[in-house]
Amino acid sequence: MMKRLRLWGRLSPIGLAFAVLIFAFDQAHKVFMLHSFRIAERQPVEVMPFFDLVLVWNRGVSYGWFAQHTAFGRFGLVALSLVASLALWIWLARTERPLTAAAIGLVIGGALGNALDRVIYGAVADFFLLHWRGFDWYVFNIADLAIVAGVGLLLYESWSEDARRRA
Repeated sequence: MMKRLRLWGRLSPIGLAFAVLIFAFDQAHKVFMLHSFRIAERQPVEVMPFFDLVLVWNRGVSYGWFAQHTAFGRFGLVALSLVASLALWIWLARTERPLTAAAIGLVIGGALGNALDRVIYGAVADFFLLHWRGFDWYVFNIADLAIVAGVGLLLYESWSEDARRRA
């Protein structure tokens, strides 16, 4: 007998809240940077000696890898984000740990924020550039920060669970 697919669980509200907050904050920041602050006309804006605000249109995934220059490729990346978000949502519905629910929500919110950029603008708007003595880190946005934080929390949960099992 097949197990029934569960799309809502006890901790789903936590994940949903984090996903909605990150998505909204990311999109509001992008609208502000593009249309009110007009970063395209002002860049680079030095915030600190190691941190600038710039505008980079990322047509790929992390670090611009697998850049897509066709509508088919762009919407392929959108579809990948949606499928990944659905898989994460199913995981969220089954999780029993609040930190895991929050982490999954961070990743979903970030993935959907970047996916919406691809639909609206054709690429992901990135703004934050860290640099030091000639070394530039890749340019990123709030959605990327949320994805990295969420993955980091999931790794932490995994390692701490392994440690609890060994103890």
